[in-house]
Amino acid sequence: MEGNNSISRPSDMLIRIKDFTRSIIKGMCKEQSSFVVHIDRFRNYCTDSSGHCCCSSDTAKGKELITLQRECHVHRLDVLLRVLLIVQQLLQENKHGSKRDIFYMHPSVFREQSVVDRAINDICILLQCSRHNLNVVSVGKGLVMGWLRFSEAGRIFDCINSPNSAHPVPVNVEDVKDIMSVAKYILIVEKESVFQRLSNDQFCKKNQCIVITGRGYPDVPTRRFLRLIIEKLCLPTYCLVDCDPYGFDILTTYRFGSMQMAFDAKFLRISNIQWIGVFISDVDRFSLPQHCLLPLTNEDKSRTEALLRRCYLEREVPEWRLELELLMQRGVKFEIEALSAHSLSFLSEVYVPSKIKAEPSTQQLGSATQTKRPSTLGAQPLGTKSPSINREHSFTIVRRTFNLPCILQSINFSQSICPSFIHFFRN
Repeated sequence: MEGNNSISRPSDMLIRIKDFTRSIIKGMCKEQSSFVVHIDRFRNYCTDSSGHCCCSSDTAKGKELITLQRECHVHRLDVLLRVLLIVQQLLQENKHGSKRDIFYMHPSVFREQSVVDRAINDICILLQCSRHNLNVVSVGKGLVMGWLRFSEAGRIFDCINSPNSAHPVPVNVEDVKDIMSVAKYILIVEKESVFQRLSNDQFCKKNQCIVITGRGYPDVPTRRFLRLIIEKLCLPTYCLVDCDPYGFDILTTYRFGSMQMAFDAKFLRISNIQWIGVFISDVDRFSLPQHCLLPLTNEDKSRTEALLRRCYLEREVPEWRLELELLMQRGVKFEIEALSAHSLSFLSEVYVPSKIKAEPSTQQLGSATQTKRPSTLGAQPLGTKSPSINREHSFTIVRRTFNLPCILQSINFSQSICPSFIHFFRN
């Protein structure tokens, strides 16, 4: 499924860790003035409105250089190696851990969660794998209900017997097997409150479908599970989000992936997703009362302008961009729950069935008038040149900052590679 398909066993991953660690030691022991780790950088969008960018490809868009010439880089290498050691232990013991678990193993070194998050992403890029290949998992928050049956590590989840009852999305998606369904389509909803509304209205039972929510921005297990069942069942997939910039950003996370995990976007994105609402044009179409509309805040406007600059909107879904421009022109937003102004069951009995029956099209998305596009933002360089520092001083920084031999010796490799290197740090 997702991830590097050549990594089928933990032993394969352990070999990669061993080879990477050996290459680090060899690089540090060379008689050259600098040691460099090259980390590929990926992005799934830019702000080039010309349509000539290469963000649609899954290749690296640049490199970041980690050296021993700067203390901040030395600390970053320290963090990376410590996290790598923890990953190795997880793989050797066939255990799984969360990013938060890893943080609390060395909180004084890591300092904050984002440092661990970046190290895990760096390791995935360096070892050419996905996060689940490292046995690092997210705390699942997604929910699923409807006409679906599957097993996870031998446990049966039979949603079909009670299609309007919520079940947690599996965290270890690689253990999901025997997927069966007689559903007609899959519906993704942004929020748990909307999910519960559909559950109370017996929506899945009446419409023979599957409903999934990531409860806001979707986590990796929810996106992996959704991608898996779409691939296995080959069902049309629809998405329902709030009519505001945050709802739209959640929609694009499902469709194109997130920038933070752009290196893994090709395994997480859902390219055939269809956006069915809610649209700003629905205000007139469904006669929503004015008191249901809220003015866009300055933050909303700034966020919408940033969304409009994303290259993939113009290139792949220009009709989505038109609807977003209309949102800016009208200057108002509303939530899915605003449809309850007509009746509590209006969403499940009228709105969603009418949208899915019609199927979204450019005309349905509204006749937005194109506004002047914001100016293109220039791409920033990925690396900066550092002043040259001699090799002896570089090793001194490393030795002072952390006990590198202890870390490297814990990772499985042959010390015969560079005994003088180990001796230097011990003395």
